Amino acid sequence: MSTVRRQLPNPVELLELMQFKKIDLNLKRRRLAGALTIADLQRIARRRTPKAAFDYTDGAADGEISLSRARQAFQDIEFHPSILRDVSTVDTSTTIFGGPSALPFGIAPTGFTRLMQTEGETAGAGAAGAAGIPFTLSTLGTTSIEDVKAANPTGRNWFQLYVMRQREISYALVERAAASDFDTLFFTVDTPVAGARLRDKRNGFSIPPQLSIGTIVNAIPRPWWWIDFLTTPKLEFASLSATGGTVGELLNSAMDPSISFDDLDIIRSLWPGKIVIKGVQNVEDSRRLVDLGVDGIVLSNHGGRQLDRAPVPFHLLPDVVREVGSDVDIAIDTGIMDGADIVASIAMGAKFTLIGRAYLYGLMAGGREGVDRTIEILREQVVRTMQLLQVSELAELTPAHVTQLQRLIPRTGASAFTEA
Repeated sequence: MSTVRRQLPNPVELLELMQFKKIDLNLKRRRLAGALTIADLQRIARRRTPKAAFDYTDGAADGEISLSRARQAFQDIEFHPSILRDVSTVDTSTTIFGGPSALPFGIAPTGFTRLMQTEGETAGAGAAGAAGIPFTLSTLGTTSIEDVKAANPTGRNWFQLYVMRQREISYALVERAAASDFDTLFFTVDTPVAGARLRDKRNGFSIPPQLSIGTIVNAIPRPWWWIDFLTTPKLEFASLSATGGTVGELLNSAMDPSISFDDLDIIRSLWPGKIVIKGVQNVEDSRRLVDLGVDGIVLSNHGGRQLDRAPVPFHLLPDVVREVGSDVDIAIDTGIMDGADIVASIAMGAKFTLIGRAYLYGLMAGGREGVDRTIEILREQVVRTMQLLQVSELAELTPAHVTQLQRLIPRTGASAFTEA
């Protein structure tokens, strides 16, 4: 029987095997470098952000079933890679709503963003511009249209519009966005009233933040958030001239449940660029909107923040693509936490995807650098997934690359929306 020859350790060889990692003294950079996934950024954001502000971002409506199902839908897929294809170079660029994007995702509109981290939309717009992807400003954003343009002067800026009870407010926002060269308008149709954001109610989350014993106790281990909040300029809302109340109360006071297709006609007459309808949730409405000549649709249930148990956009995607995919650009949001989710969406026929919470987790984790890290993580995941599927450009992705595994199957067959 042979035996391994033993010897005393050679110090030189030990030094070659045991290389100590250089310590980065920049705590933020070290913290963000250690985040390898969006879920890692989410955990950092939870530690660094007061509960009320974090829960506003992280939460959804009612029992949060829509959000849970949307994320589960992306997990319930099976990829089908090809073999022996040259993927030494991968092209992630695309054209969406008449313009370019370096990646198949952009930043979705989010409200009250500077309450999560004081750099807010400025960080998002700057990071998007640097990455060559679009940034979308919400009507309920906390940075002005003009300041977003200044933060992203040469990149693509989009504006998300709510139709307000006072129509003149909405019309003025449209005109300001056009004057600032925003190229695409997201006309949002899924918010006639606010959804039941129960986390916000339980936390007493309001605009501006109201102090309570619980708020103060929760803030003690997070002094940096309060220092930032109290030593930076007062929040500026894109549309609200008065605040005071929960987010739901503010939305209900501003939104108009009488919104109709007539409003779409008026907004189209005011807007010179591309108009996209955000919040579409069935095939029939998709067809009607395309027949009306819109430039794009976003399949969305508002991140699960409006109607709980609403359709999962990723599940709805194949049916809408079959009906109108050759006629209009289709984008999708809700539940995206990984670059593989983005690749699967493109394979199933989406032209583009939008990230909301993923961007905000990065923002809360590290401001502008955190948003840069979000984009970097997703870019790396998109590229790696494409290489492992062995496709070198987005146009090569097809439904043959993805199987949507079935978890929620209607007991009596899929119900169809029928217009009266």
